[in-house]
Amino acid sequence: MKTHKKIVRTLFGLSLLLLFPCMLWAGELRLSVAASMTGVMSEVGAAFVEKHPQARLVPNFASSGSLAKQLVAGAPADIYISANPKWMDYVVERGIVPAAKVTTLAHNRLVLVGFTTVSIKELQDLSELPRIALCSPQSSPAGRYAQQALDKIGLYQLLLADGKLIMAKDVRQALLYADRGEVDAAFVYATDALLASQAKILLEVPQELYPRVTYPMGLTVAGADKEEAKVFIKFLHSEAAKEIFQRHGFVTVE
Repeated sequence: MKTHKKIVRTLFGLSLLLLFPCMLWAGELRLSVAASMTGVMSEVGAAFVEKHPQARLVPNFASSGSLAKQLVAGAPADIYISANPKWMDYVVERGIVPAAKVTTLAHNRLVLVGFTTVSIKELQDLSELPRIALCSPQSSPAGRYAQQALDKIGLYQLLLADGKLIMAKDVRQALLYADRGEVDAAFVYATDALLASQAKILLEVPQELYPRVTYPMGLTVAGADKEEAKVFIKFLHSEAAKEIFQRHGFVTVE
């Protein structure tokens, strides 16, 4: 009789796991996400939790370079989303994210924002402005893209030597400088420009001047065994998530 009851309890437990796989979920799902995705990932995360109330998302938003260095230093993360393939390659080479677990999440565009009183018709006109904000090229992909674009037209070193470049820690800080009128113009992503209250898009940086802005996403070695991490990545590629990304100005990937 005892053996029979034990078998019944075991079968009942297995049936619950089959019917409710979410019961296997435990702990927190830690996300290291490029700062330029703060708004959209907050909304996507909320949509995911609505569908999976048992999920506990713990996001860490910062520049892609800062996040990558944190991961290499041992910071916990299950999913890493970078604003530049360079930093994803950095963590892949160091064994934090397996190359096979990397996919492209979305694309973005680089623009210049500022007050509408600022007169600028092309990128070369920046030489006439006294203060231009961009993210630090050493740690932020947005800054690196801006530097590449300015290098292509021979302006970066000139603006740097003249003390006209104001370095921001990430795109949100660069946007804030422009929105407050503390700089004449700032390089930010098109998606961030939508968040400004005062600054407007003055110019879209020609795509031929810099590599296409790509957001690679990777499941870390630590997150590879977490069922919730796999489910979240699947959700990020869903039509529901894509609609949110598109509404925030991102170009989604099929």
